[in-house]
Amino acid sequence: MAGTTWLDRRGTQLGCRRAGWSAWLLLAPLLVWLGLFVLLPTILLVVTSFSHRDELGRVVYSFTTENYLRCFDPTWLSIFWNSILYALAATVICVIVGYPAAYTIGRAGPKNRRILLTLVMIPFWTSFLIRTYAWISILSQEGLANSLLLSAHIIPGPLSMMYTPFSIVLGLVYNYLPFMILPIYTSVEKLDNSLVEAAYDLGAGPLRAFSRVIIPLTQPGIAAGALLVFVPAIAMYAITTLMGGGSNPTIGEVIQNQFTRARNQPFGAALGVLLMLLFLVSFLVLGRKKNSSASSA
Repeated sequence: MAGTTWLDRRGTQLGCRRAGWSAWLLLAPLLVWLGLFVLLPTILLVVTSFSHRDELGRVVYSFTTENYLRCFDPTWLSIFWNSILYALAATVICVIVGYPAAYTIGRAGPKNRRILLTLVMIPFWTSFLIRTYAWISILSQEGLANSLLLSAHIIPGPLSMMYTPFSIVLGLVYNYLPFMILPIYTSVEKLDNSLVEAAYDLGAGPLRAFSRVIIPLTQPGIAAGALLVFVPAIAMYAITTLMGGGSNPTIGEVIQNQFTRARNQPFGAALGVLLMLLFLVSFLVLGRKKNSSASSA
Protein backbone atom coordinates (compact mmCIF):
# COMPACT_ATOMS: atom_id res chain seq x y z
CA MET A 1 0.00 0.00 0.00
CA ALA A 2 2.84 2.38 0.93
CA GLY A 3 4.73 1.69 -2.34
CA THR A 4 1.63 2.25 -4.38
CA THR A 5 0.95 5.53 -2.60
CA TRP A 6 4.51 6.74 -3.25
CA LEU A 7 4.30 5.83 -6.94
CA ASP A 8 0.95 7.54 -7.27
CA ARG A 9 2.28 10.64 -5.56
CA ARG A 10 5.42 10.73 -7.72
CA GLY A 11 3.43 10.20 -10.91
CA THR A 12 1.05 12.96 -9.90
CA GLN A 13 3.96 15.33 -9.24
CA LEU A 14 5.56 14.58 -12.60
CA GLY A 15 2.24 14.98 -14.36
CA CYS A 16 1.63 18.33 -12.67
CA ARG A 17 5.13 19.53 -13.64
CA ARG A 18 4.58 18.61 -17.30
CA ALA A 19 1.09 20.13 -17.30
CA GLY A 20 2.44 23.31 -15.72
CA TRP A 21 5.11 23.91 -18.39
CA SER A 22 2.76 23.04 -21.24
CA ALA A 23 0.04 25.26 -19.80
CA TRP A 24 2.41 28.25 -19.59
CA LEU A 25 3.55 27.66 -23.17
CA LEU A 26 -0.03 27.50 -24.40
CA LEU A 27 -0.99 30.59 -22.42
CA ALA A 28 2.07 32.62 -23.50
CA PRO A 29 0.47 34.18 -26.64
CA LEU A 30 -2.65 35.08 -24.68
CA LEU A 31 -0.65 36.57 -21.82
CA VAL A 32 1.44 38.64 -24.25
CA TRP A 33 -1.72 39.87 -25.98
CA LEU A 34 -3.36 40.75 -22.64
CA GLY A 35 -0.25 42.54 -21.46
CA LEU A 36 0.19 44.64 -24.61
CA PHE A 37 -3.42 45.44 -25.45
CA VAL A 38 -5.23 45.27 -22.09
CA LEU A 39 -2.92 45.74 -19.11
CA LEU A 40 -0.58 48.35 -20.63
CA PRO A 41 -3.40 50.59 -22.01
CA THR A 42 -5.23 50.31 -18.70
CA ILE A 43 -2.17 51.44 -16.75
CA LEU A 44 -1.63 54.30 -19.20
CA LEU A 45 -5.31 55.29 -18.86
CA VAL A 46 -5.10 55.35 -15.06
CA VAL A 47 -1.84 57.35 -15.07
CA THR A 48 -3.27 59.86 -17.56
CA SER A 49 -6.42 60.28 -15.46
CA PHE A 50 -4.32 61.73 -12.62
CA SER A 51 -2.53 64.16 -14.96
CA HIS A 52 -3.46 67.62 -16.25
CA ARG A 53 -3.09 69.77 -19.35
CA ASP A 54 -0.83 72.77 -19.73
CA GLU A 55 -1.64 75.97 -21.60
CA LEU A 56 -0.69 74.36 -24.92
CA GLY A 57 -2.99 71.39 -24.39
CA ARG A 58 -0.17 68.95 -23.70
CA VAL A 59 -0.52 66.24 -21.05
CA VAL A 60 1.59 66.88 -17.95
CA TYR A 61 2.05 63.72 -15.92
CA SER A 62 1.61 64.89 -12.34
CA PHE A 63 -0.66 63.61 -9.61
CA THR A 64 -3.98 65.44 -9.29
CA THR A 65 -7.53 64.40 -8.47
CA GLU A 66 -9.13 67.37 -10.23
CA ASN A 67 -10.32 65.25 -13.15
CA TYR A 68 -12.17 62.81 -10.89
CA LEU A 69 -13.77 65.64 -8.90
CA ARG A 70 -14.98 67.13 -12.16
CA CYS A 71 -16.57 63.79 -13.12
CA PHE A 72 -19.06 64.19 -10.28
CA ASP A 73 -20.48 67.38 -11.73
CA PRO A 74 -24.27 67.01 -12.20
CA THR A 75 -23.88 67.35 -15.98
CA TRP A 76 -21.58 64.36 -16.29
CA LEU A 77 -23.52 62.35 -13.71
CA SER A 78 -26.72 62.83 -15.72
CA ILE A 79 -24.91 61.58 -18.84
CA PHE A 80 -23.70 58.55 -16.90
CA TRP A 81 -27.25 57.93 -15.71
CA ASN A 82 -28.68 58.25 -19.23
CA SER A 83 -26.10 55.78 -20.53
CA ILE A 84 -27.06 53.28 -17.83
CA LEU A 85 -30.76 53.74 -18.60
CA TYR A 86 -30.23 53.20 -22.34
CA ALA A 87 -28.15 50.08 -21.70
CA LEU A 88 -30.62 48.77 -19.13
CA ALA A 89 -33.60 49.34 -21.45
CA ALA A 90 -31.78 47.60 -24.30
CA THR A 91 -30.91 44.66 -22.02
CA VAL A 92 -34.48 44.23 -20.78
CA ILE A 93 -35.89 44.38 -24.31
CA CYS A 94 -33.26 41.89 -25.51
CA VAL A 95 -34.32 39.49 -22.74
CA ILE A 96 -38.02 39.87 -23.59
CA VAL A 97 -37.45 39.43 -27.32
CA GLY A 98 -34.51 37.06 -27.21
CA TYR A 99 -35.75 34.51 -24.68
CA PRO A 100 -38.68 33.19 -26.78
CA ALA A 101 -36.42 33.04 -29.83
CA ALA A 102 -33.67 31.23 -27.93
CA TYR A 103 -36.16 28.81 -26.36
CA THR A 104 -37.64 28.03 -29.78
CA ILE A 105 -34.20 27.41 -31.26
CA GLY A 106 -33.10 25.25 -28.33
CA ARG A 107 -36.20 23.03 -28.48
CA ALA A 108 -36.25 22.72 -32.29
CA GLY A 109 -35.01 19.70 -34.18
CA PRO A 110 -31.39 19.49 -35.35
CA LYS A 111 -32.14 20.57 -38.94
CA ASN A 112 -34.41 23.46 -37.99
CA ARG A 113 -32.00 24.45 -35.25
CA ARG A 114 -29.18 24.96 -37.73
CA ILE A 115 -31.42 27.07 -39.95
CA LEU A 116 -32.60 29.22 -37.06
CA LEU A 117 -29.07 29.72 -35.74
CA THR A 118 -28.00 30.79 -39.23
CA LEU A 119 -30.78 33.38 -39.26
CA VAL A 120 -29.58 34.71 -35.91
CA MET A 121 -26.01 35.00 -37.21
CA ILE A 122 -26.93 36.67 -40.53
CA PRO A 123 -26.60 40.23 -39.12
CA PHE A 124 -22.93 39.52 -38.34
CA TRP A 125 -22.27 38.99 -42.03
CA THR A 126 -22.31 42.77 -42.54
CA SER A 127 -20.71 45.64 -40.62
CA PHE A 128 -22.71 47.07 -37.74
CA LEU A 129 -22.22 50.52 -39.30
CA ILE A 130 -24.01 49.37 -42.45
CA ARG A 131 -26.84 47.97 -40.33
CA THR A 132 -27.04 51.21 -38.38
CA TYR A 133 -27.16 53.33 -41.53
CA ALA A 134 -29.93 51.04 -42.80
CA TRP A 135 -32.00 51.86 -39.71
CA ILE A 136 -31.31 55.56 -40.25
CA SER A 137 -32.81 55.32 -43.73
CA ILE A 138 -35.79 53.37 -42.35
CA LEU A 139 -36.56 55.73 -39.45
CA SER A 140 -35.93 59.06 -41.18
CA GLN A 141 -38.89 61.30 -42.02
CA GLU A 142 -38.72 60.25 -45.66
CA GLY A 143 -37.86 56.67 -44.78
CA LEU A 144 -39.65 53.37 -45.15
CA ALA A 145 -41.43 53.43 -41.77
CA ASN A 146 -43.02 56.83 -42.26
CA SER A 147 -43.89 56.03 -45.88
CA LEU A 148 -45.78 52.89 -44.88
CA LEU A 149 -47.60 54.63 -42.02
CA LEU A 150 -48.57 57.56 -44.24
CA SER A 151 -49.72 55.35 -47.10
CA ALA A 152 -51.89 53.37 -44.68
CA HIS A 153 -53.33 56.66 -43.29
CA ILE A 154 -52.31 55.66 -39.77
CA ILE A 155 -50.59 58.98 -39.05
CA PRO A 156 -51.42 62.45 -40.39
CA GLY A 157 -47.80 63.44 -40.86
CA PRO A 158 -44.29 61.98 -40.66
CA LEU A 159 -43.05 61.04 -37.21
CA SER A 160 -39.71 62.22 -35.82
CA MET A 161 -38.24 58.85 -34.87
CA MET A 162 -34.58 59.64 -35.47
CA TYR A 163 -32.32 61.35 -32.93
CA THR A 164 -34.51 60.29 -30.02
CA PRO A 165 -34.05 57.87 -27.10
CA PHE A 166 -36.28 55.47 -29.01
CA SER A 167 -33.88 55.30 -31.96
CA ILE A 168 -30.88 54.87 -29.64
CA VAL A 169 -32.44 51.95 -27.77
CA LEU A 170 -33.64 50.42 -31.05
CA GLY A 171 -30.14 50.55 -32.49
CA LEU A 172 -28.65 48.96 -29.36
CA VAL A 173 -31.28 46.20 -29.30
CA TYR A 174 -30.87 45.37 -32.97
CA ASN A 175 -27.07 45.14 -32.78
CA TYR A 176 -26.82 43.28 -29.46
CA LEU A 177 -29.83 40.96 -29.65
CA PRO A 178 -27.78 37.98 -30.96
CA PHE A 179 -25.51 38.28 -27.91
CA MET A 180 -28.57 37.65 -25.76
CA ILE A 181 -30.03 34.83 -27.84
CA LEU A 182 -26.90 32.66 -28.06
CA PRO A 183 -26.16 32.26 -24.29
CA ILE A 184 -29.83 31.59 -23.52
CA TYR A 185 -29.95 29.08 -26.37
CA THR A 186 -26.99 27.25 -24.83
CA SER A 187 -28.82 26.97 -21.50
CA VAL A 188 -32.06 25.86 -23.15
CA GLU A 189 -30.23 23.22 -25.16
CA LYS A 190 -28.88 21.71 -21.92
CA LEU A 191 -32.31 21.77 -20.27
CA ASP A 192 -33.32 18.40 -18.80
CA ASN A 193 -36.75 17.48 -20.13
CA SER A 194 -37.32 15.06 -17.25
CA LEU A 195 -37.43 17.96 -14.78
CA VAL A 196 -40.09 19.75 -16.82
CA GLU A 197 -42.11 16.54 -17.15
CA ALA A 198 -41.79 15.97 -13.39
CA ALA A 199 -43.25 19.43 -12.79
CA TYR A 200 -46.23 18.58 -14.99
CA ASP A 201 -46.67 15.23 -13.21
CA LEU A 202 -46.75 17.03 -9.85
CA GLY A 203 -49.64 19.22 -11.00
CA ALA A 204 -47.85 22.32 -12.26
CA GLY A 205 -49.45 24.10 -15.20
CA PRO A 206 -47.49 25.46 -18.18
CA LEU A 207 -47.09 28.92 -16.63
CA ARG A 208 -45.98 27.58 -13.25
CA ALA A 209 -43.59 25.07 -14.81
CA PHE A 210 -42.11 27.84 -16.95
CA SER A 211 -41.63 30.27 -14.04
CA ARG A 212 -40.54 27.74 -11.39
CA VAL A 213 -38.52 25.23 -13.45
CA ILE A 214 -37.53 26.48 -16.89
CA ILE A 215 -36.60 30.04 -15.95
CA PRO A 216 -34.39 29.04 -12.96
CA LEU A 217 -32.62 26.37 -15.01
CA THR A 218 -31.89 28.79 -17.85
CA GLN A 219 -31.07 31.75 -15.60
CA PRO A 220 -27.28 31.34 -16.09
CA GLY A 221 -27.80 31.93 -19.81
CA ILE A 222 -29.93 35.00 -19.07
CA ALA A 223 -27.24 36.40 -16.77
CA ALA A 224 -24.51 35.75 -19.36
CA GLY A 225 -26.58 37.38 -22.08
CA ALA A 226 -27.33 40.38 -19.88
CA LEU A 227 -23.61 40.77 -19.23
CA LEU A 228 -22.79 40.60 -22.94
CA VAL A 229 -25.43 43.22 -23.76
CA PHE A 230 -25.40 45.63 -20.81
CA VAL A 231 -21.65 46.15 -20.47
CA PRO A 232 -20.81 47.09 -24.09
CA ALA A 233 -24.09 49.00 -24.55
CA ILE A 234 -23.05 51.53 -21.89
CA ALA A 235 -19.90 52.56 -23.76
CA MET A 236 -21.18 52.20 -27.34
CA TYR A 237 -20.82 55.61 -28.94
CA ALA A 238 -21.03 54.85 -32.66
CA ILE A 239 -24.69 53.83 -32.55
CA THR A 240 -25.69 56.58 -30.14
CA THR A 241 -23.85 59.20 -32.21
CA LEU A 242 -25.40 58.14 -35.50
CA MET A 243 -28.93 57.45 -34.26
CA GLY A 244 -28.95 59.95 -31.40
CA GLY A 245 -27.46 62.81 -33.38
CA GLY A 246 -25.69 64.25 -30.33
CA SER A 247 -28.98 65.42 -28.81
CA ASN A 248 -28.92 62.60 -26.25
CA PRO A 249 -25.22 62.15 -25.46
CA THR A 250 -23.93 59.06 -23.73
CA ILE A 251 -20.76 58.56 -21.74
CA GLY A 252 -19.08 56.82 -24.68
CA GLU A 253 -19.66 59.89 -26.86
CA VAL A 254 -18.31 62.21 -24.16
CA ILE A 255 -15.12 60.18 -23.73
CA GLN A 256 -14.59 60.03 -27.50
CA ASN A 257 -15.09 63.80 -27.79
CA GLN A 258 -12.68 64.49 -24.92
CA PHE A 259 -9.92 62.56 -26.68
CA THR A 260 -10.60 63.97 -30.17
CA ARG A 261 -12.35 67.34 -30.26
CA ALA A 262 -11.75 68.79 -26.80
CA ARG A 263 -8.19 67.39 -26.63
CA ASN A 264 -8.60 66.90 -22.88
CA GLN A 265 -7.07 63.46 -22.48
CA PRO A 266 -6.76 63.55 -18.65
CA PHE A 267 -10.47 64.25 -18.15
CA GLY A 268 -11.43 61.70 -20.80
CA ALA A 269 -9.17 59.16 -19.10
CA ALA A 270 -10.84 59.84 -15.74
CA LEU A 271 -14.25 59.24 -17.29
CA GLY A 272 -12.86 56.07 -18.87
CA VAL A 273 -11.57 54.80 -15.52
CA LEU A 274 -14.96 55.39 -13.89
CA LEU A 275 -16.65 53.63 -16.78
CA MET A 276 -14.22 50.74 -16.37
CA LEU A 277 -15.13 50.53 -12.68
CA LEU A 278 -18.79 50.46 -13.68
CA PHE A 279 -17.99 47.57 -16.01
CA LEU A 280 -16.27 45.76 -13.16
CA VAL A 281 -19.23 46.23 -10.81
CA SER A 282 -21.65 45.03 -13.50
CA PHE A 283 -19.46 42.02 -14.19
CA LEU A 284 -19.24 41.10 -10.50
CA VAL A 285 -22.98 41.51 -9.90
CA LEU A 286 -24.09 39.61 -12.99
CA GLY A 287 -21.35 37.02 -12.56
CA ARG A 288 -22.42 36.37 -8.97
CA LYS A 289 -26.01 36.12 -10.11
CA LYS A 290 -25.00 33.62 -12.77
CA ASN A 291 -22.96 31.51 -10.33
CA SER A 292 -25.72 31.49 -7.69
CA SER A 293 -28.28 30.47 -10.31
CA ALA A 294 -26.03 27.68 -11.59
CA SER A 295 -25.35 26.36 -8.07
CA SER A 296 -29.02 26.44 -7.08
CA ALA A 297 -29.98 24.68 -10.31
